Amino acid sequence: MMIDNTASVFFFPLVTACAYVLDILLGDPEWMPHPVRWMGRLIALVERALRRCVSTPLGERLGGIFMTVACVGVTAVSSSVVLYLAHIPSSVLFLIVAVYLVWTTVSIRSLEVEARNIRRSLEGGDVRRARCLLSRIVGRDTETLDKSAIARATVESVSENTSDGIVAPLFYLSLGGPVLALAYKAVNTLDSMVGYRNDRYLNMGWFPARLDDAANFLPARITALLMILAAFFLGLDWRGAWRTVKRDGRKHPSPNAGLPQAALAGALGLRLVGPMSYGGILHEKPYIGEGRSEAGCADVDSTLRIMRLTTVFMLFISLLVQGLAAAVILA
Repeated sequence: MMIDNTASVFFFPLVTACAYVLDILLGDPEWMPHPVRWMGRLIALVERALRRCVSTPLGERLGGIFMTVACVGVTAVSSSVVLYLAHIPSSVLFLIVAVYLVWTTVSIRSLEVEARNIRRSLEGGDVRRARCLLSRIVGRDTETLDKSAIARATVESVSENTSDGIVAPLFYLSLGGPVLALAYKAVNTLDSMVGYRNDRYLNMGWFPARLDDAANFLPARITALLMILAAFFLGLDWRGAWRTVKRDGRKHPSPNAGLPQAALAGALGLRLVGPMSYGGILHEKPYIGEGRSEAGCADVDSTLRIMRLTTVFMLFISLLVQGLAAAVILA
């Protein structure tokens, strides 16, 4: 899968830049074949097969490890083969396929569209629709949330998804190209499907959840730092963001989710997280931030501004790392 050495200096940064622009312009069109949907089908298929074979806690844990290795392995191998086959007839075809694959790993526009739809519903007073839309991007119960709680939940979800859905794919793209970015998406998809601490997935989802925690360890911290930087450039409370990250970033049950949430809580002067219900069961979670508990549409707007600037910063970092790596290889 060799490319002309002179072009290689610019090739992968070009792929990243094109994929980023496509996502900003088009998002994830419903008609487009999407690797993440294929990953989801594969995970569901493997889980059904494993459920017929294992019944003990140990068996489920081993099954979870097998599921993870199989799904991530299939994703990495199949994407490598597709890229290799695309390069045989034409480097241009390889470029197109690489751009397409990278495009499917980031979700900037989709995240913004979801958040803006919730915001419009809140602004229009349609709380019922806002709850329904919120349920598309959060795992908690939304049926009883009021306008302020919906706005807070939207801020929290955007913060987490900025890390998982944008910064992390660009991070792994910088380290290992489209194949590693897609492998990360497989890990993240596994966690979103089976990484729950409930009776069904406590054992089978243990390894996928732990692997996702490890995969997002650095991206979450990079996201928090870039959000603080974004708050500075946007004239928001970047000092408060920094203090809140240091004080509250590790309070969240997740080793990663609390960091970007703390950055936004400090920048916007909000108090986030706290007790929330999943499947009718109340889970006590510590609060993040010491600001106001009342949130509104303006906070969603500010969150999206921070998200957009954070992704721009991460894009520049990714392009710089890829350019430097290609230049070193060329030298």
